[in-house]
Amino acid sequence: MRRLFPVTDQTPAAGEWSLDELADAYAYPSGVWLRANMVSTLDGAGQHDGRSRPISGPGDMRIFGTLRGLADVVVVGAQTVRQEGYRPARARAEFAARRAAAGQTPAPAVAVVSASLDLDFSLPLFTSPLVPTLLLTGAGADAGRVAEARAAGVEVLVAGDGAGVDPARVPFALGERGFVRLLTEGGPRLLGQFVAAGVLDELCLALSPMLTAGGAQRITDGPPVEVPRRFALTSLLEEDGFLFGCYRAPYQRGEGGSGT
Repeated sequence: MRRLFPVTDQTPAAGEWSLDELADAYAYPSGVWLRANMVSTLDGAGQHDGRSRPISGPGDMRIFGTLRGLADVVVVGAQTVRQEGYRPARARAEFAARRAAAGQTPAPAVAVVSASLDLDFSLPLFTSPLVPTLLLTGAGADAGRVAEARAAGVEVLVAGDGAGVDPARVPFALGERGFVRLLTEGGPRLLGQFVAAGVLDELCLALSPMLTAGGAQRITDGPPVEVPRRFALTSLLEEDGFLFGCYRAPYQRGEGGSGT
């Protein structure tokens, strides 16, 4: 791993960075902060055969683990839960002291965003997490499915007035629950909704040195924004041909919340 930007006197030397060095490089700012972590190929594919792992690599997986180790909660769309076979986040000894000092739970919670609640609540993600799984849905969601989720030990949060979820309300709903370090891992539709709503504070993007061709989804999906939003590059790392960039939104975050 080597830092290409910015380079300072405190930049770790090129080579195998420790998890502490990676954690310092990806430390969260104060306030409610919505960060996305995604991987894309050179030709813009966000997945291969429906999964992101084939276009990933060891460095990307270390950063993936580090970002989870820093987050209060991982926010994910229901389709990605089904497609990627999501399991509960696990506690990692390497981050135990750092999380305890920050007043965090031993592992991040997982918050699933779903309007239809078409989820299997008998899966380990819902029945045996270290930290109770959250479900973000609308006020008009099916009452029977909500009751089923709660019976499985899931905490249901309302983030929309209708059956669906208002993406603009997700960071605030989680912030009110005490989760301020937010990490979303997609999928593309959920990330596209966050971008369109103007609440994404930061994108951590791994550019994979691979080409896939075909018609795979990009890292975002859904309707386009009216005017393209330019993010500022704040960090760029490289390892084994992978580029790991961090890009921050140009808007100012509201007090205690994400940007609007």
